[in-house]
Amino acid sequence: MRKERLIVPVLAVLALAWAVAQTLAGLLFERELTRLVAELRQGGELSVRRSDVERGWLTSHGVIHLAPLFGNAWHLDVVYRARHGVLETRLDGTLRPHAPEIEPAQRAVGAAPPRWDAHFRPYSSTLDATLELAPLVFQQQARTLTLQGGRVAIHGDVGDWRLRARLAELRLDDGETRLSAGPLVLESRFAYTQDGFHFNQGDHWRLQNLAWRSPELAFDAAELSLKTRTVLDAEELRLKARLDVGEVLSGDEVLLTGELAGELSRLDADALRALSALLHREALLGHAEADDHSLGEMLTPALRELLSDSPRLDILEADLESPMLGLSLDGEGVLVFDARDLDALDPMALESEAERAAWRERVDGDFLWQHLPPVIALGLGLPLDTRELQVDVVRGTVRINGRPLPPVLERWR
Repeated sequence: MRKERLIVPVLAVLALAWAVAQTLAGLLFERELTRLVAELRQGGELSVRRSDVERGWLTSHGVIHLAPLFGNAWHLDVVYRARHGVLETRLDGTLRPHAPEIEPAQRAVGAAPPRWDAHFRPYSSTLDATLELAPLVFQQQARTLTLQGGRVAIHGDVGDWRLRARLAELRLDDGETRLSAGPLVLESRFAYTQDGFHFNQGDHWRLQNLAWRSPELAFDAAELSLKTRTVLDAEELRLKARLDVGEVLSGDEVLLTGELAGELSRLDADALRALSALLHREALLGHAEADDHSLGEMLTPALRELLSDSPRLDILEADLESPMLGLSLDGEGVLVFDARDLDALDPMALESEAERAAWRERVDGDFLWQHLPPVIALGLGLPLDTRELQVDVVRGTVRINGRPLPPVLERWR
C-alpha cells in the first residue's frame, strides 16, 4: 500500500518537472529569437521585424520580415513554426521572397517556396538549420536563368556562425549566348562580439566549372577558388583575398592559370562603426531617401575619417601565366593613400573630374613585374632584354622604369 501511495506523488512531480522544463524551453527559444533579431538590427544592413507571433509552451509560430535599410528592391518573409521539446526545439517553415520592382512576366515560374528546417538546443543555444532550394526557372523577355537546386546548412549560435552552401549548375541563356556555372560551394564562418564591436569573417568559394559560349568567344574554366578574410578589430578593418584561377581553356589550349593575392588594410575601425551607426539611425528615422544632400553632408566627415590612417593596398602575389599567348606575370606591389588634409576632399563630389584628380594625387606606390615577357617590353617601348618592369606611382602619376607612360596607356588611364 505504501508503494501505491507513492505512485501518485511521484507522477505528479514528474508531470510538474516536465511542464516546467517544457515552459522553460519555450521561454529560452523566445529569448534567443529576440536576441537574434536584435543582432540582425544592430548589423546596420537590414530592417527586421516580426508579425503574426504566437508564443506557446508547446508550439510557437510567426513571421520574420527582412528588408534592406534603403529602398524597397526586395524583402524576405521567414515563416516559422516551432515545436518545443524538453531538450530541443524543432523548427520548420518557408521563405517567401518578394521583389516589387520585378514585373510579373519576369518572375520565377514553376518554383515552390524554399523550405527549411532546424533544431535548436536551448540549454547550449546552438542551432542546426538546413534550407533546400528546388529547381528554379527565371524568365525575363528573351533571357532565361535556370538553377538546378541547392542546399544551405547553418550551424552555431549568436556570435559564432558556420555556413556551408552548395548550388547545382546555374545557367543563363540569352539568344546565342550561354553562360553555365557550377556546382558552386561556399564555406563561411562569421564570429563577432555581442555588440558587434569586433568581427572576423572567413569565406571560401569554390566553382567547379564555368563555361561561356557565344558566336565571338568560347572558353571553359575549372576549379576556380576564392578565399577571403575580413577582420574588424579595435584599430582597423582589414580585407585579405586569394584567387586561384585553376585553368581557363580556349579549345584545347590553356588561356590562363595562376594565383592572385592582395590585402586592403588601415581602414579606421571607429570611423566604420560610426558610419554604420549613422546609416542605421537615418534609415530608421526615414531621412535617407527624403534628402540625399543632407545625408551626404552627414556622411562626409565619417567617410573622411575612414581614410585617416592612410589605407594601404598590398598586392601580395601576382603569379599568372598564359601558355596560349606566351605571357606570364610574376610580381608584387603596394599602393598607399595620403591622408593628410582630408578636409580638402569631398567624397560626395566624385562625379567631378577635378575631384577625381584630387583623389588620384593622394595615391603613391610601386609594383615590380619580374621575368617580363619580351612582347610586353616591346609594346611599352622598352629594350627587348628588359627582365623587370618597375611601375612607380608618385602623387597619382605613373612611370614605368623611370619613363612616362606610353601615349596609348596614358589615354587609357
